[in-house]
Amino acid sequence: MMRGVLILTVVVAFLAQPACAEDVVIDENVFLKTQDEGQYLARDLLLGLQVKNADGQIVGDVEDLILNADNQVEGVVMGTGGFAGFGEKRIGVRLPALQIDNKDGRVTIILPQATKEALEALTPFARSKPRKSLLDRAIGKAKELTDKGAVTAKDAYEKAKEDAGPAFEKAKEAAKEAYDDVKEKAAPALQQAKEAAKEAYDKARESIENRPSEPTPDVPAPDAETTAPQPAPDAAAPRGSDAEMPAPQEPAAQP
Repeated sequence: MMRGVLILTVVVAFLAQPACAEDVVIDENVFLKTQDEGQYLARDLLLGLQVKNADGQIVGDVEDLILNADNQVEGVVMGTGGFAGFGEKRIGVRLPALQIDNKDGRVTIILPQATKEALEALTPFARSKPRKSLLDRAIGKAKELTDKGAVTAKDAYEKAKEDAGPAFEKAKEAAKEAYDDVKEKAAPALQQAKEAAKEAYDKARESIENRPSEPTPDVPAPDAETTAPQPAPDAAAPRGSDAEMPAPQEPAAQP
């Protein structure tokens, strides 16, 4: 039995290991493996970074990118003014107007034209389409995670099933072999137990059948006189009548 348990444990550990990647041809014209020296990530270089004016004062931060029909970045959306996100005014800035400097891994963005007067006079950036609501974004994100999870889980399951097929069959055979081995070894003990139980049952039955019967106690026969029916009293003679009293005797004659 222990052998079968150990084998099943090894199989579970094997299934828990990540599946090895198959040899797939990657199209270099479609996918990027690494970030080149001349490339940058928007989150590292633009999104969320602070923007300073010519005097080094912070005037806002980059909140979004503006793309054209060819998916090329034409500008950014900056949040200016306000406090902790409240009362901010969002303005659009063309990308060439930003002076982006990446030195020793530290990125600084300067907008020389961002004077106090210019920022106050600018009208807020107008969107052509309304911004998605928080509910719409949550639904979209949930669908995205669901789709990704379904694809990943299905691929992992199929891969694990394919890789673990032979090992699983071997584990089943080994478990059956271990079960048969235990069953075979336990058969004599089981037979002895059955015989001992039958022997005890037969002895108990024989003891009950050979037990002497107890004598029945003598019960005296009922007396005929005591059991004879008594005559019923005469209903015609009332109690205390003259018929029951003795007749009076005459007095003796005097000499």
